[in-house]
Amino acid sequence: MSDRPRFFNDLAGVAGGAISALAGLREEAEAVAKARVDDMILRLELVRREEIEAVKELAANARAGQEAAEATVATLTARLAALESRVAALEAASHDEVDPDQA
Repeated sequence: MSDRPRFFNDLAGVAGGAISALAGLREEAEAVAKARVDDMILRLELVRREEIEAVKELAANARAGQEAAEATVATLTARLAALESRVAALEAASHDEVDPDQA
């Protein structure tokens, strides 16, 4: 009777060791698979999601800057047109005042 419990204890120890070894193999297989996927990503010249998100943010910032610049240009164009019309009106008024004196 004393041999049988020792046998089961030894069997449990071997099973525990086998489970630990399988867990280590699983971790090693995951590491190898991850390394291969990373290598494939590099070879295919793919980009990671973080890089895409960073580029999207840069594009959104550039778009906002462009829209602000366009609004500023539109405002300045309107102001320039108003100034040009005032200058033209002043030149016409001064021209009209000069013409009667010359005649």
